[in-house]
Amino acid sequence: MRIGMVGTGYVGLVSGTCFAEFGHTVICVDKDESKIKRLKNGEVPIFEPGLEGLLKRQIEGGRIEFTSNIAEAVKGCDAVFIAVGTPSRKYSRDADLSYVYGAAREIAQNMEGYTVVVNKSTVPVGTGSEVERIIREENPEAQFDVASNPEFLREGAAIDDFMRPDRVVVGTSSDKAREIMREVYRPLYLNETPILFTKRETAEVIKYAANAFLATKISFINEIADLCEQVGADVQHVAKGIGLDGRVGAKFLHAGPGYGGSCFPKDTLALTRAGQKYNAPQRIVETVVSVNEDRKARMADKIIEFAGGDIRGKKIGVLGVAFKPNTDDMRDAPSLTIIPTLQQAGASIAAYDPEAMGEAGSLLDDVIWCKDPYEVAKDADILTIITEWNEFRALDLSRLSKSMKGNLLVDLRNIYSIQEMQGKGFDYVSVGRARVLPDRTN
Repeated sequence: MRIGMVGTGYVGLVSGTCFAEFGHTVICVDKDESKIKRLKNGEVPIFEPGLEGLLKRQIEGGRIEFTSNIAEAVKGCDAVFIAVGTPSRKYSRDADLSYVYGAAREIAQNMEGYTVVVNKSTVPVGTGSEVERIIREENPEAQFDVASNPEFLREGAAIDDFMRPDRVVVGTSSDKAREIMREVYRPLYLNETPILFTKRETAEVIKYAANAFLATKISFINEIADLCEQVGADVQHVAKGIGLDGRVGAKFLHAGPGYGGSCFPKDTLALTRAGQKYNAPQRIVETVVSVNEDRKARMADKIIEFAGGDIRGKKIGVLGVAFKPNTDDMRDAPSLTIIPTLQQAGASIAAYDPEAMGEAGSLLDDVIWCKDPYEVAKDADILTIITEWNEFRALDLSRLSKSMKGNLLVDLRNIYSIQEMQGKGFDYVSVGRARVLPDRTN
């Protein structure tokens, strides 16, 4: 099949590359000429494990092309996917759909023959109907259907999520569109991947509901962690105890500094706004949004509290600034709240992240960027782990301890066990677990 992909951001680039791997011919379009030039050379503008090698293989096989001319990307396609950004508006906090609607107009002006126009972008319920209205207004003679096909990609594991998904959701009431979408996902269909065909509005709600539920699990376990700290319980054991219940499940029950990234913050806000618009308040999700914002600020307070309440003139080393490991994404990262709060309290910050320092450098002022964790720890009064990169899980703790001026290690991701921190010379503070004080017997 011939597939057009409008937008070469995270979702568009991953989806287009994987569709090419399925054997389809894919034409990706973006207005950013410099990005298109890089992509034609096989250069990936984002960090996503496995994507660059997979993209180069599709380019060499002639299955994927890149252009800034939307007519080239749309004409003759069986399906055209809209995969543009839908950021939250600054003041109203509604999803900004201007890019989606702009793409719909340009598609309408250039489509030939019957085409399925597919919303891959995360959009509020009712967006598909508006896209359909726009296309009919722009091109009354057009033969098309509009479908919803939400993405469920985790940054850092997007290729595997696309190639081996838990499910594929397609929203359309058209038999013809359903058959084309089944052919688009034929390799998954043959592997008996569950493909849920439903109404367009239902598919739109499924995306927001899924992300809001996962965000709720994160905020839930974070509040349980606070309780554990007060009563002497261990949140990791609590999470395991409830996660073994098949009705609950173990995923997304990891206590930490709160969720961030391109999806959860934006999608939970959009769902609350949809609830207000349709007089169906999403009170649980509204609380989740509030709890998560408070959580990030609370983590900075936690560091200050265990440092004795005064960090003026202190050097704090930060390990990890991306919102999660295996990505360079800084959108709504907890570090964007934690680091400025520590600076406002009088601390200086040295930091290291394996991938996100380039992006973070434009978002965080007056941070000393280091080449590795040990340079971060040099003469630091306090060391804190904000992002759980694998390379932080097996650090030479003795070397870290000797490099530091102080001994407070605040692990906001619980990547070390209480047992292994015993006798290491640190005042070790984690989330929802017991504090480990340095051994004073030697």
